[in-house]
Amino acid sequence: MLHSTEPLDRFYSVIPAGGIGSRLWPLSRADAPKFLHDLTGSGQTLLRSTWERLAPLSGEQRIMVVTGRAHRAAVEEQLPELADLNVVLESEPRESTAAIGLAAAILERREPGVIIGSFAADHVIKGAAQFRQAVAEAVTAADAGYIVTIGIQPTEPAVGFGYIKAAGPLNISGAASALSVDSFVEKPDEATAQDYLANGNYFWNAGMFIARADRLLEEIGAAEPALLAGLLELAEAWDTPRRGAVVDRVWPRLKKIAIDYSVAEPVAARGKLAVIPGQFDWDDVGDFASIAKIHANGRKRDLAILGEGARVLADSSSGIVVSHTGRMIALIGVEDIVVVDTPDALLITTSANAQKVKAVVDALKLSGSSDVL
Repeated sequence: MLHSTEPLDRFYSVIPAGGIGSRLWPLSRADAPKFLHDLTGSGQTLLRSTWERLAPLSGEQRIMVVTGRAHRAAVEEQLPELADLNVVLESEPRESTAAIGLAAAILERREPGVIIGSFAADHVIKGAAQFRQAVAEAVTAADAGYIVTIGIQPTEPAVGFGYIKAAGPLNISGAASALSVDSFVEKPDEATAQDYLANGNYFWNAGMFIARADRLLEEIGAAEPALLAGLLELAEAWDTPRRGAVVDRVWPRLKKIAIDYSVAEPVAARGKLAVIPGQFDWDDVGDFASIAKIHANGRKRDLAILGEGARVLADSSSGIVVSHTGRMIALIGVEDIVVVDTPDALLITTSANAQKVKAVVDALKLSGSSDVL
């Protein structure tokens, strides 16, 4: 099979659609994770928005979705154009290295030389043209042998995101804005985030990775040889009748490790990780404060209301209300409040404490209250 010499013609989009979004409990649950919700008021789910963002880049027949077996029906309902051979089902969650690595291994067997890009199913992006430009440059840099990420220019000293520290330009033809990556930095405190913003060499880590599939697998193998061996065994059986038996035997034994740790950080340390600055609006909608901010459009005094048939009466109040019950909710004189009302669970907090919702989910797990998870 002849391959085009143009890198973008060899590009394949991969959408990992996993995780429950525990900071968005009780809206996001194990059986209805956040990528299956409309959190922006656009009328479509985050997953559908991700698909429509990627289809112009790779084409609908070149998008692979990696998701849990339990979510197959919902994903296929959201994405009727998704080809059967591009649905990769996880029997249980094994973290991002296994999910993205399996996609890479399957696609490399089907199409040697393929360039893949992994983009989360549950992020919000505005600025389609700028996004496509960044991906096109990332694909070119990937073709040159780099593992590539797209970093987001910070607009505020956010403490909810990890950061990428960039170094000098890489001078890659066709990827003029590509910079080498000095290091990845974990979520900072507010003072450190202020320093990053002032410095100008730090970008938000949006978790987007673009690479030639063979290079990505090579780097996984360098860090986690046993994990790579399992992925290659799965890929070898994937398009055969042996798939089910091999998945049941191999997948549960794969090491759980995020791709940031298995690939991005060690590759950055060796100077082979590139970052493309993304000049578009991005948010990982990681908590209810970020959803409120998206709906407020910068107006701090606003109250965002989500939910079909939501009944809210508010006076001198701001924040966000998500209602899925039809119950009347009255707010008087409360600022930056978060109210999430579902038939079996009610959450009340503030925007400042929105990141702590995950601790509630952890406590519910420990208490055995799995019926509301």
